[in-house]
Amino acid sequence: MLRNLHTFLTEHSQMLQFLLEEVAQLRVEISSLKKEEQGLNQAALELASEIYIGRSDWALKTSGATTDMQRTSKTYDCKENWVCRVLEFFRTPKPPDTILQLDVSPGNCWPLQGQQGQVVIRLPARVHLTAVSVQHISKEVSPSGTVISAPRDIAVFDTHRAFSRIKLIVKSNWGNTAYTCIYRVQVHGKMAKPETSTETRQEKEHK
Repeated sequence: MLRNLHTFLTEHSQMLQFLLEEVAQLRVEISSLKKEEQGLNQAALELASEIYIGRSDWALKTSGATTDMQRTSKTYDCKENWVCRVLEFFRTPKPPDTILQLDVSPGNCWPLQGQQGQVVIRLPARVHLTAVSVQHISKEVSPSGTVISAPRDIAVFDTHRAFSRIKLIVKSNWGNTAYTCIYRVQVHGKMAKPETSTETRQEKEHK
């Protein structure tokens, strides 16, 4: 009986030792994973900093950007469209400067009337343009369940040599004949040097 007890204790002691070694190994692996996760998080932060901080958005309303209403296309009003009234999607049409704000939640967009049109954005400073991005929501979160109102073919032109304004032209969308939704426009670039008196006079003459 004592021999059986001794054998039992020996076997379980060996098993316990094995389990302790496994736990120690798991601790090492967990520690390694935590260090790897910290490294990935740091890399993600650095990438986000490079993208979002390094690329200033000059088309933010809070930074002074505005829309030139005289050169901007008409806003779509769905009061005459019973389907739109039932869905209550564009019940209160959003103004063009909606595209200059950070909120890109579903439905918070500027409905440009038709499939073609334009918007002119006044920038808060003279900018050497490097990129322009136009945002739209995905099909999964769209109130209508589609993205046929998203811009398809677009073009961007600076309306002055100094890039103090840009013109975004929508040439087509993905099938909605009534309106085109623009959620947000971002303008990236670097601020230009202060303009000289000659450049100021030329720009005024151009206007």
